[in-house]
Amino acid sequence: MLRILLAAVLLCLAQGAVAAPVTILVLGDSLSAAYEIPREAGWVALLRERLTSRGHDAEVVNASITGDTTRGGRARLPAALERHDPDIVVIELGGNDGLRGLPLAETRRNLEAMVDAALGHGARVLLVGVRLPSNYGAAFIERFQQVFHDVAESRDIPLVPKFLKGVGGNRALMQDDGVHPNAAAQPRLLDNVWPQLAPLLPTEQGR
Repeated sequence: MLRILLAAVLLCLAQGAVAAPVTILVLGDSLSAAYEIPREAGWVALLRERLTSRGHDAEVVNASITGDTTRGGRARLPAALERHDPDIVVIELGGNDGLRGLPLAETRRNLEAMVDAALGHGARVLLVGVRLPSNYGAAFIERFQQVFHDVAESRDIPLVPKFLKGVGGNRALMQDDGVHPNAAAQPRLLDNVWPQLAPLLPTEQGR
C-alpha cells in the first residue's frame, strides 16, 4: 500500500498537479478592481480560478482601489505586506497618475518605493504598465511608458508593458466611458499578465 501511495504522489508531481501554496497580492486601481462589472468577472478573480485549475493552492488578494494612484498604493502597501505576507506582489498602478498629469518623477519614485518594499519583504514582484489615451500626445505617452521600463530594469523585475494590449481602443471590449474594460475583456487582460506572472509561481511550468 505504501508503495502505491508513493507512486501516486510521484505521478502527481510529474504532471505538475501538486504545487506549493502561494499568496498573490494585486495592488492596483480600477483596471484591477473590476470597475462597474461583477467582481467575480474581473481578471483578478479569473486569475484565482486559473491557478486553482492548474493545481495551485493559491490565495489571491485583490487590494485594488478605483481611482488609486502610485502615491496611494505606496501608502497602503506596507500594511498589506504585513497583513497578507504575499509570495508575489503584482503592482498595477500609475494609470491615474498619467491621466491626472502628475509628475513622472514622482510616479517613478513611488513605483520604486513599492517595488523595494515588496522585495524587502521577500516577495517576487511583477510590474504592470499601461498606455495612456492618444490625446495625451505621443511625447508624453512615450515618457510615461518609459517610467515602467526604467523601474523594471533598475530593479531587475518582470514587466507587463501593455496591460491593455488588444483591449484598449476595441469598443467591443470597453465600457461606454472608453477608459475601463468590460467583462468580456477580462480574460484578455489575464492573458496579457500570465506570461510574465507564470514564471514567478512555484513549480509552474508555463502550462
